Formats: sequence, C-alpha cells, structure tokens
Amino acid sequence: MQLKPISKFFASALFSLFAFGAAWGQTYVLPDTHNADHQNYLAEQQNIQEQIKVKETQQYLDILLSEEDIEPEIDIYTEGWDSQLVNCYKGIDIPDSKEIDVTNYAIPCEGRVTSRYGYRRRFRRMHKGIDIKAQTGDTIYAAFDGKVRITRYERRGYGYYVVLRHPNELETVYGHLSKFLVEPNQVVKAGEPIALAGNTGRSFGSHLHFETRYMGYAINPEAIFDFENKTTHTDTYVFDKNTYQKARNYAPKGQQLAQDNSSSKKSTAKSSTKKSSKKSSYTIRKGDTLSKIAARNGVSVKQICRLNGISTSTKLRPGKKLKLN
Repeated sequence: MQLKPISKFFASALFSLFAFGAAWGQTYVLPDTHNADHQNYLAEQQNIQEQIKVKETQQYLDILLSEEDIEPEIDIYTEGWDSQLVNCYKGIDIPDSKEIDVTNYAIPCEGRVTSRYGYRRRFRRMHKGIDIKAQTGDTIYAAFDGKVRITRYERRGYGYYVVLRHPNELETVYGHLSKFLVEPNQVVKAGEPIALAGNTGRSFGSHLHFETRYMGYAINPEAIFDFENKTTHTDTYVFDKNTYQKARNYAPKGQQLAQDNSSSKKSTAKSSTKKSSKKSSYTIRKGDTLSKIAARNGVSVKQICRLNGISTSTKLRPGKKLKLN
C-alpha cells in the first residue's frame, strides 16, 4: 500500500522532466530569416537531371574510346579541298623542311617498279611518280589512312585517277585505273582497296602510276618506300626542298643517293645494296598480320612461324620483335 505514493511521485517527476525538455528545446528553433535564406538557395539550384544525361555521356565516351573511328582532324581537309587540280597548293607558302610520319602504311600495288621518277628525255617532261607493274583488274590499295579528294578521268594524262589526302599531310595519286572502288570524301584506311588497275589515259600498257606529294611538291616515292622489300626506309620521312626528288637506298651508312634513270649500272648497284640490307628482325606494329609482315619483308609466313616458334593463329603483340632470317 505504501508503494502507490512513490509511483505517483516518479510519474510526476517524469512528466515535469519532459515538459522542461520541451520548453528547453523551443529556445533553439531556427530564426525565420535563416529559413527564408535556405529556401532561396534551394530555389536557385538548377535541376542536375537537365544538365547530365546518361545517354549523351555514353555517346561521348564511345567516341573517345572507339578504335574504329579513324577519320582524321577536319582541318586537314581545308586547303584546296574542292579543287579539281592534282596540285591544289599553287601560290601557298611551303616550309623548307618538314618531318612526316610514315609508320602506318601499305604498299599500293604488289608488282615491281617498271619506270622510275625523273626527267624523261623521250617525252621531254618530268615523270613525277613511279610506274608499278599491274594487270588490268588488279587491286590498288590506299598507301595511308586518309580521305578521297578526287576521282576523275583525264584523257591525255592520268586516265581514271584517284587522289587521297592523309593526316600526315601527304597526298597520294593513283593513275591509269580501270575502276573506282571509292568516291570523293570517303574515309579510307591504309591497305584498303580503292581502285582496280588499268591502262587508261596516256598509257602504253597496264600498270599503276603512283605519286607521293607534299603540298603540291611531287616527292620521289622511292625516297619514302622501299618497293622491292615492301616497306618504308624509316618511320619518318624528312621533306626537303633541295632533296625531295632524290631516292633513298638502305646502304649501311644510310646515305641518300640520287636515282639515275639512264644508268643501268647504278640501278643494278642499288638493287644489290637493297638485297644485302634485308632486315633480320621486325618490330610488330598495331594492325599487322603475318601475311602483311611477310609481304613487306620478302619472306614467307611459314618461315616467320618456324623462326619464331609460333603458328598462324598466334596473336601478334605490338612492340614485340620477330625474326625474319
């Protein structure tokens, strides 16, 4: 019976404590001015959902990460792009020297060189490219990545011809064709078929007329390519206004020699130095296949596999070296 008054006492004390706590808490209610400022800040915030969209972000990442998107920078295709002339750079200031990257390349035609760059006494004019043996209907390939600037027909000269412009600032010309496989403004990769060989225009037999040009200057293609061994002499070609008409060989000292079209003796010596300088190894580049490596270096796929202990299905890793002989 004596517990009841004690219970009432604790109940009363507990009630008083809660009442005091409530009263004490009311002294910390935020001021009306603070609440108003807070609401204003919230009102000024923009909806983030309207600024960031998952779909557009993913599309942007796809563009950055895609290895298949090979279209070069658009500013490459401005100077003279709409001109129908092979040399669209007339009147343009050309640098005396320019280093040009020629690492990502393909040989435009599999045949042998039948006529070299240089002055032709018979026709009293310059031959501004080289002729490569090809049968009508043989496939012609893009020498570098790039875009088609011209596909035209010229009865008294190139016949059916294609001009490609490349990100390394070179242009290449392919003449005497029988059929186009590309059209103007089409983007192409190195080694992609662009035409079929023929005997059109001022031509006396089926072949490919091939030119390499830097801002209108017709460079000797043999200054860039070693056509006998299906490769480039070096990873970069240095254009020079004083030497661009000269060919290069792979002599031990790396000397640049002028190609004398009228001297068979010099031609024979040049051929022998190339043969003696065949590479003993090859560093794999991105996009290489065993067949491409074999064709460029004058060896067979079987020989490469045997020397390196690999098979035709082995995955090639860029940067790794392969024995060639």
